[in-house]
Amino acid sequence: MHIGPGHPYPLGATWDGIGVNFALFSEHAAGVDLCLFDTPESPHERLRLPLTECTDEVWHGYVPQLRPGQCYGYRVYGPYTPQDGHRFNPAKLLLDPYAKAIAGRTTGHEVLFGYPIGAGPDADLRRDRRNSAPCLSKCVVIDPTFAWEQDRPPRTPWHHTLIYEVHVKGVTARHPQIPAEWRGTYTGLTHPALLDYFHQLGVTAVELLPVHQFLDEHHLVQVGLTNYWGYSSLGFFAPEARYASTGVVGQQVTEFKTMVQTLHRAGLEVLLDVVYNHTGEGNHLGPTICLRGIDNAAYYRLDGEQRRWYVDYTGCGNTLNTGHPRVLQLIMDSLRYWVTEMHVDGFRFDLASALARDAQGFQRQSAFFQVLLQDPVLSQVKLIAEPWDITPEGYQVGNFPGPWAEWNDKYRDTVRRFWIWCGRAPRRPRPTPWPSPTAPWRPARRSAWQTRDAPAAGGQGSRMTRRLLPATPSSSAMCS
Repeated sequence: MHIGPGHPYPLGATWDGIGVNFALFSEHAAGVDLCLFDTPESPHERLRLPLTECTDEVWHGYVPQLRPGQCYGYRVYGPYTPQDGHRFNPAKLLLDPYAKAIAGRTTGHEVLFGYPIGAGPDADLRRDRRNSAPCLSKCVVIDPTFAWEQDRPPRTPWHHTLIYEVHVKGVTARHPQIPAEWRGTYTGLTHPALLDYFHQLGVTAVELLPVHQFLDEHHLVQVGLTNYWGYSSLGFFAPEARYASTGVVGQQVTEFKTMVQTLHRAGLEVLLDVVYNHTGEGNHLGPTICLRGIDNAAYYRLDGEQRRWYVDYTGCGNTLNTGHPRVLQLIMDSLRYWVTEMHVDGFRFDLASALARDAQGFQRQSAFFQVLLQDPVLSQVKLIAEPWDITPEGYQVGNFPGPWAEWNDKYRDTVRRFWIWCGRAPRRPRPTPWPSPTAPWRPARRSAWQTRDAPAAGGQGSRMTRRLLPATPSSSAMCS
């Protein structure tokens, strides 16, 4: 199969109706191979095509006659010198950070690690040469066309906004009125029974817990568990495939768009809980699945003196390097894609303080804030910060610039104390069993201000109403 020079922009895999252009940024790579697979389950690539063109540190090529549904990945060549921050390993197939769809679940099998697990405390200094392709999900070329018809964002004003935080699987998996084949899926979230319930509550927006493609970590897989919450992102453009009912070779994209279109028709905004502060690759002992193998030293914040180690502002092993222009571009391109192509209405940023850091700490005038707020698309949607990270100076409630809103834990705790204790005598809690299939459906009861870290007794379907205060001096003072 012939491969042409292609173009360095746009990044990712772009189908033009005749063929596909592939473009991947790597500042320190010595070479990049494009790997084409027949199916998502294929253990070996059918073709391996070197990307010989490199423009401004973007490796690119054009393959004619490829079509949507084509599965692919990358192998990236370069030094394996963790002490210098480089962890290139061409034995490990890598996900495209700009992939619009990723087929199937991604689990932390030990062959995905770039070093031999169990070889001692310095195991990560040795390269593991086993092929990881049989155990890694594959990226998928998509056809982006969709009949949006007259879809328009509801644009509910902040002072009329009531947000319902919801887990796509949790809110639908046991709902007796939702058909079995729809439970746990994007389609299930559009069932009339749920839409009626949202309207009865006066909800104006649903905030989806993470739906970017995420990882089932190795330590969970080892004991037969999976990642329920989804805060281990791997694909910032790809809707999580496990929530799709129609297929995982690009169909998940269409299903997600259909969900957004249906919720908009019901007058509901769609907000996404997004995790750009870290990825599921973890610390120096984590797997090599995507950014670590593409260009570890560019994508992640590394210790200035010991570049084997990662700077961890998140408690999850790594922190994305938003000080690098290409990393900042990745985040902005992802956000813009979800607004322009997927029609979402806003975002809640997990550990947002970590995104606005430089060497001196949190900065109100950081490049992240400046680039986002000058963007003609992103500056017009709802932006909500979880205004802290794990460091002592990371707690920044009230310090995010306008037009950001914030999760205000002081206000939340004050309201919760009022509702729990004001005018009530202490009483023993009574268990609330799930109703029988013939009983009217009601969600597991939660405090209106209960966080996801304290799941309700009735189950793990995180559902909560929350009013947010804009990050202004008046609201900060009111909640202090």
